[in-house]
Amino acid sequence: MIEGSGGIFDVKLNDEMIFSKHEADRFPEHQEILDLIAAKSS
Repeated sequence: MIEGSGGIFDVKLNDEMIFSKHEADRFPEHQEILDLIAAKSS
């Protein structure tokens, strides 16, 4: 994990952005992140 600043909340998997709070204009749901990771890992 790399700490951001200014309200940034990005989730990356293998250097690929899978969720950006800035782009979505919201925080992700817990299961949403798990589903995104599972989708990218298969």
